[in-house]
Parts: sequence; structure tokens; C-alpha cells
Amino acid sequence: MGASSSRKAEEHPGNGDEGFFVRLLDSIWDGVYFVDTERKITYWSKGSEAISGFPREQVIGRHCFDNILSHTDREGKPLCLDGCPLAATIADGKERNMDAYLRHRDGHRVPVTTRAAPIKDESGEIVGAVETFRDDTARVEAIARARDLEEMALLDSLTGVGNRRFAEIVLAERLAESKRYGWPFALLFIDVDDLKAINDRHGHALGDQVLCTIALTLQGFARTHDFVGRWGGDEFVVIVTGTEEEGLAVVAERARSLVEQSGLRTEQVEIDVTVSIGAVTAKAEDTVETLVQRADERMYRSKATGRNCVTL
Repeated sequence: MGASSSRKAEEHPGNGDEGFFVRLLDSIWDGVYFVDTERKITYWSKGSEAISGFPREQVIGRHCFDNILSHTDREGKPLCLDGCPLAATIADGKERNMDAYLRHRDGHRVPVTTRAAPIKDESGEIVGAVETFRDDTARVEAIARARDLEEMALLDSLTGVGNRRFAEIVLAERLAESKRYGWPFALLFIDVDDLKAINDRHGHALGDQVLCTIALTLQGFARTHDFVGRWGGDEFVVIVTGTEEEGLAVVAERARSLVEQSGLRTEQVEIDVTVSIGAVTAKAEDTVETLVQRADERMYRSKATGRNCVTL
């Protein structure tokens, strides 16, 4: 499909009043984009711009395998180069649904629900594919909860996640529930690697943006009943509900991998970031202090091992 046909794909997504269909697609909140059989992007909706941060002029004519959105699945596996749902749909004509993460233009990860479907011509031949994606509703609910919590002085003023006081309250509640009902949970103690070096090289303002980027990525990683908080300085905690020891390694590694694949992106600089994680499951005899101490000790083991890793 040449450049002129690419423009036509953008201007004429269907029969009849093509301009009407373009306006219709641009009016919905979901992201919508078309690719041809070579996976070149021929249409990019306003919803796509809003969710991803990438304007249309930076996307049209490029290929989805250029890794613009750096899609990963919920396990952290990259999809754009290997495992792309659009490529599979173009190959076999089957529709696909997937929960994934895209990387926003600013650098943080956004959880999305995607749907890929083939585009066929009048003879039934596949001539491309369409993908729709939407920001998970959990994020909208989290924003509403955050507004309520802001009035209670339980949020970190920089990153918008829970502060240390709030984290201690939630930990105490989870421990009480665990002792009363036997409900399992785990704690991830997360320290940003080399934040001082980032501050020294780029300034504290960009260092603060790095912290905000990591907080957004961890919020996207967490489920609605999990908790993300800033413990202080360059340290975060994630309280993972319903996770027992055998599943902890997968959960912690997913968090580490998502942060590693995020980073800060501005017009002036690109900063890659990693974290060291200590992960523990709660024990019956734990207090808030002992649980945090055990997780903190394991985080320091990750630092000693070489950073950007998980210690259980």
C-alpha cells in the first residue's frame, strides 16, 4: 500500500460518507488505528492520541513493529517485535482480545484492553487490520479514590500514590485480615536504582519526574485491590493481595520488568530506570515493623547482587 493509498485509508475508512465515519471514529474515547498488510499505520484516531500521548503526525506512515507504543503483555513480554496480535490477525483472519501495557509518550506504562480484527476487501481478502484499545476502568476508579484520599492527607504530594502513613494503615489492615481470615498477601519493597546519579546528572526536577514515572507504572501494574505507596525518598511499597509464596516470584518480576521497560522521555532527554525489589509474604507472627524489615533486608540483597533484580 503506497503513500497515496495510506492517505485514502485514513480519509476513507468505509463506504458512503467517509468523512462522517472519520468524525465518528474520532469522537469515541477508545483508541482506534488501522494497519495495512505490511503493518504500516494508515489511520490514528484522536482517542489513540489521548491515551498514548502520540499525535497523529508522528504515527501515520510508520509501522507498528517500529515499537512506537512498546506493547507488552501483562507478564512483561514485549509484543511489537514478536507476538503482535495485529500480525497474527492479518495472518489468520481471527479476532483477538488481550490485556496489555503500552508506553505513553512521556515514558510511563498504561494498562490497556486491546482488540484486533481483520480488515477485508469486497472479495473477502485481508487487506489490513484494526486495533482498538482503551485505558482500563480501574485507572478511572483509582483517580476517583485518589481525590477522596487527597482530602485525608494520605497521598504523597509528589507522585500521587499513597504516602508512608497510608501504607502503614493498609499493612495493619491486611495483617489483621490475614490473622482473622487466613487471607494471604505479599509486600514488595522497591528502591530506585541510582536515583542520586540521575539527580546529579540531570537535576532534581527530572529526578522527581522519574519518581512520578515509576509511580505511574506501578499503579498500572497493581490491581484494584492492591496498594501502591511511596515509603519515602526513592522507596516504594506495593501490597499485593491474595498472593502466596509460590506466586510471589512471578508478581515481583513483573513489577521489575515493567519499570525497566518504562523510563522518562522528554524532548531533551531519555532516562532509563531500574529498581531493586525485596519481596516477602506475610507470616502469622508478623507486625508491620517485622514485615517491612524482612522486605527491606531482601531489597538490600538485590542491591548487593547488582541492582535491577528481585530477592525473595
